[in-house]
Amino acid sequence: MDMDFSPEDIAFREEVREFLAHRLPDRLRNGARRTPGVFVEPDIGMEWHRILNEKGWVAPHWPRENGGTGWTPTQKFIFEKECALAGAPALAILGLRLVGPVICEFGTAEQKERFLPRILSGEDYWCQGYSEPGSGSDLASLKTTARLVEGPGGDEYVVNGSKIWTTHAHHANWIFALVRTDPAVKKQAGITFLLIPMDQDGVEVTPIHSMSGDHEVNAVFFTDARTSAANRIGEEGQGWTIAKFLLENERGGSCFAPRLLQSIETLEQLAKEQPSGVNGALAHDPRFRDRLARARLDAEALEVTELRILAELAKGRAPGPQTSLVKLLSANIGQQIDALRLELLGPDALQLPLERPLYGNEAPEPIGSEFAQTAFARYLNNRAATIFGGSDEVQKNIIAKTVLGL
Repeated sequence: MDMDFSPEDIAFREEVREFLAHRLPDRLRNGARRTPGVFVEPDIGMEWHRILNEKGWVAPHWPRENGGTGWTPTQKFIFEKECALAGAPALAILGLRLVGPVICEFGTAEQKERFLPRILSGEDYWCQGYSEPGSGSDLASLKTTARLVEGPGGDEYVVNGSKIWTTHAHHANWIFALVRTDPAVKKQAGITFLLIPMDQDGVEVTPIHSMSGDHEVNAVFFTDARTSAANRIGEEGQGWTIAKFLLENERGGSCFAPRLLQSIETLEQLAKEQPSGVNGALAHDPRFRDRLARARLDAEALEVTELRILAELAKGRAPGPQTSLVKLLSANIGQQIDALRLELLGPDALQLPLERPLYGNEAPEPIGSEFAQTAFARYLNNRAATIFGGSDEVQKNIIAKTVLGL
């Protein structure tokens, strides 16, 4: 594989850098830096979303004919890396990276015309209805049901059940959900993919506050909630196939290494200033320096793996099971970095303010530094990284079966 960028790629990188220098406001960089959660709040995330949409750069993973950029896989990598280096907010993936590509791939012409422009503009904000109480890693065991009935405006589904760990459901006006439409067949075969409006009496959202004090996830309850049959993606029973397509995008459709490496860069700079309590700065502590170097090597190896996947995509091949490897590695490296951050910042990192957001005029004053203020909350939130999107155990089973042939 040729690891060198072409002259065209280098020119594109310079264009991205110039755009970020002029169009990425400092307040968005600051907000992203001071957000300990997995997702940034919509006030800064959607502002960045709209800036990118105005440029035509908000959906690089969509086909050009559906509003995508038409970038090569290498250009997508360059864009994500430069955004990470610039400290740009990470965009909410639920519409852009998950349901959007599903609609592009499996949706009808009418569905594409209705939903895709509103995802691009930010008018619709999506959440994901996959996990249920008792159906997390074993997603095929889900129990939420959808029954097709004749409604006043045509055929519609009546949905009953619940979903849990639903990120940003309290902000969303639509949810894409896996539901059981046929309980009599094999459990994977009876699942259907539905788009359901959240703004109706049959949908209730209950907040779940994490140990960190953040409100990112929720429980969602459906009681005779309704959605038009025109909001079914694919055919009845095709939901499991669509879910696997979506999970490949969630687990490995992004480049994780650049943000991990940027976090390591920040730790290396902080270590030059943070006293070790023994002999100068912590950067001179051989034990800490060794662990930081190991994290960097792991992140750089992950970046090479991501580049290999990009090379496969450039040949027109699907992401495949390698995405499980990326998800597994990125989650564990991220947790290594979180632990190093706590060790680096010492007692100052034990603060856990419950106010949110931690940026803006009403944010609490940090103890020590803004990095210390978010360190413990970030550590707690990212413990879930080895669970959501498929736990480590699930990823290892996928890798063993489909990559190693065991």
